[in-house]
Amino acid sequence: MSGETPGRRPDSPPDNPLDEALETVDPAAEPGLAEELEQEAAREQAPTVEESGERWRDALRRATSGGWAVALGAIVLAVLAGSVLIVVTDEDVIAAAPYFFSRPSDTFAAIGQAVGGAYSALFQGAVYNFGADSFAQGIRPLTQTLTNATPLIAAGLGVALAFRAGLFNIGGQGQMLMAATAAGWIGFGVTGLPFPWHMLLCLVAGVAAGALWAGIAGLLKARTGAHEVIVTIMLNYVAFYLLSYFLATPGLMQAPGSANPKTPPMQDSAVLPPLLGDRYNLHWGFVLSLLAVVGVWWLLNRSSTGFAFRAVGENPKAARVAGIDVPRTTVLVMLVAGGLVGLAGTQQVLGTVTTGFSADIDAGIGFDAITVALLGGSSPWGVLGAGILFGGFKAGGSAMQAAQGIPIEIVLVVQSLIVLFIAAPPLVRAIFRLPQPERSPRRRDSRAARRRADAARGTEEGQA
Repeated sequence: MSGETPGRRPDSPPDNPLDEALETVDPAAEPGLAEELEQEAAREQAPTVEESGERWRDALRRATSGGWAVALGAIVLAVLAGSVLIVVTDEDVIAAAPYFFSRPSDTFAAIGQAVGGAYSALFQGAVYNFGADSFAQGIRPLTQTLTNATPLIAAGLGVALAFRAGLFNIGGQGQMLMAATAAGWIGFGVTGLPFPWHMLLCLVAGVAAGALWAGIAGLLKARTGAHEVIVTIMLNYVAFYLLSYFLATPGLMQAPGSANPKTPPMQDSAVLPPLLGDRYNLHWGFVLSLLAVVGVWWLLNRSSTGFAFRAVGENPKAARVAGIDVPRTTVLVMLVAGGLVGLAGTQQVLGTVTTGFSADIDAGIGFDAITVALLGGSSPWGVLGAGILFGGFKAGGSAMQAAQGIPIEIVLVVQSLIVLFIAAPPLVRAIFRLPQPERSPRRRDSRAARRRADAARGTEEGQA
């Protein structure tokens, strides 16, 4: 019994060949071999430097092959391209360029001042104003960024959810307009309801209107096979001209005594209250967008309905074979997606523009949501980050134009370039030398595996 390994039954197999080799060696007869096998076993328990380095390289490879690396690279490339546009349109740089070979320092100083001043103004207009007299005034740009991001996040979730299910919801504009129509009509037309019941009724009406408007495209897709891209784009025109008719017709939605196509202001009982006080524009719609992010994450990753959404998005035929009702799932996806986009339209009416709205209430958010969903990788948390980023672009673009005289169209160009680079992941990976996600690292046999094999082979030869 002296040769048995402690903690193991005599009739149980050894944990590895080294343990078996140690049991068969007589320490008195072969002290050198026993000591060598014991050192080998100790080395097996601790990873070698080469194995540790391989693990770190594999972890780095996995981290840089994710979608977030492509998104970050797209942002960097778009900012660099924007810097070039700033340089070529800046008057000081243009004035110093003819004297580049005689006084190159003047040109470089003008370039640095133009680019640095532009992005400094963008930061101070979107995050924090260092020239403010107090902290409360300094964070006003951040609150404006979050205010701009509020409808972008909600609408981006609606587009991203459809993307995950293999559908292209291009009808964000129409869904927002219909949601604004329903929520706005109740917001200024229904009287006698106290807060918060009036506000909640407006929210429910707006979300339901957006869901039903998107559900038309889902129903046509499920029943007739009509492509959702064509249907949703056409529904955008229908919603726009329908709302324009309502606004231009006295007695429907046009403000009494006004010839302008604009609604009356919302009643106080229907308005979303401010989140940080009356001094800021940020309202409780931002909290609703955060709750929507958590809800969509739970729906996609923790519910059977979300699993059906993702299964249909990956392979509708396989999902049908697995027992999933694909037409029903298609309609349900568009209903949920339209409800999320409708939440964005409701937030615009009840939180951002409460003094009455016109047919441009969507403010291009319905199409910007496509960019947000693409940049966020169609994931809820990615949409949250992308929505805040684009909200910062909108808030800082005006400050950049006012402080540096830079056209705000450059910010739009940067946003467009982000979409361009997001749509071309191989280009971004090639520029930054990022590994391809489908290429798994080639696994090599480690020293430990070879040592175990050699020890086992030597043990078998000794027994033979």
